[in-house]
Amino acid sequence: MGSISMKTWQEILDYVIRDGNHNPITIDQCLELYNNAPQPILSKVARDVRQLHNPGNYVTYLVDRNVNYTNICTINCHFCSFYRPPRHKDTYTQSNEQISARIRELEEIGGSRVLMQGGVNPDLPMSYYTDLIKYLRKHHPTIDLDCFSPIEIEGIAEVTGMPTSDVLKHLKNAGLHGLPGGGAEMLVDEVRLDISPKKGSADNWLKVMGEAQNHGLTTSATCVFGFGEEPIHRIEHMSRIRELQQSSMERNGIGFTSFISWPVQLENNAFGRRNRGANKLKLGAGPIEYLRHVSISRIFMNNIPHIQASWPTMGIDVSQIALESGADDIGSTMMEENVVSASGTTKVLASEAELQRAIMRTGFTPVKRDSDYNHLETTICEFEEMRTPVPIKP
Repeated sequence: MGSISMKTWQEILDYVIRDGNHNPITIDQCLELYNNAPQPILSKVARDVRQLHNPGNYVTYLVDRNVNYTNICTINCHFCSFYRPPRHKDTYTQSNEQISARIRELEEIGGSRVLMQGGVNPDLPMSYYTDLIKYLRKHHPTIDLDCFSPIEIEGIAEVTGMPTSDVLKHLKNAGLHGLPGGGAEMLVDEVRLDISPKKGSADNWLKVMGEAQNHGLTTSATCVFGFGEEPIHRIEHMSRIRELQQSSMERNGIGFTSFISWPVQLENNAFGRRNRGANKLKLGAGPIEYLRHVSISRIFMNNIPHIQASWPTMGIDVSQIALESGADDIGSTMMEENVVSASGTTKVLASEAELQRAIMRTGFTPVKRDSDYNHLETTICEFEEMRTPVPIKP
């Protein structure tokens, strides 16, 4: 049966795995699944696909820390509650030593990665970024530095007059390990330019990520949904990431490590206050819609190895269900979070023990990893006895 002739969700799901291969499906076929396939069947196929990419009964997690080095930003995303415009009384930019002190706390608990993002700060020269990376690399040689989202790279390029590829080259030479996947939101300009008019087109984000992959930097891809977009927009977003993944892998064998999705948080921002506050009540997405998106993304992303669950936005309990819906990674400890929490999320920190217990409660074995998904030595924390039986995996 050729993929063109497949029209029903039953036919499409039957095609997804053939002869031990994860076959790509089209945008139209994915839309049929999104609109019509029952969730239990989607979850079952997504679990099977997960086993093709990551066989075994384990789930990974990362011990890391988020650092927001500045909150000064000129982009004014309507859904962001974290940023402050230049010269606002609440602005800050951290020094090398302030950031280093936070990373020392990460080292004390056996962490391996810092995820550092801020805003597009027009007052910071190139030397701020390169000196910071060199300083952190010297003082924390075992910590992977995944810093500056694509929009921040564009901001640095605008300030310095350099092409974005040259900015990335300078940062890598200073010791940068990778780029966070933030700022993607929705890579469909019809949606993107409404919620973040100053952030630039989807092409810009994809261009910077492609350049980062050309330089051998570690990258991940993200999706924020619930802005009132249609399922077709979410699938088009995933399709653009899948296309870049294919071209990058063909070009240099380096692409996105993972794909992470979460619903937009609307408690404390301008987008939530739109339509006399109705957006906060009517938009976003709940657990059922989120889990459906996780399953769909695992089925659609045939060339991205890992799907990560988002506990900071959905809660630990929903992230556990996501592990049964196609995700193979539960995310990271974070230690510190200022962006999502500013928009209304209250649970933004998790200990290594908490993530381990969440994984074990779903019947999986927790495995610590680094930013590149290499497995690390894992010491299981001590827990009180689990009073209810842990699910037995087939």
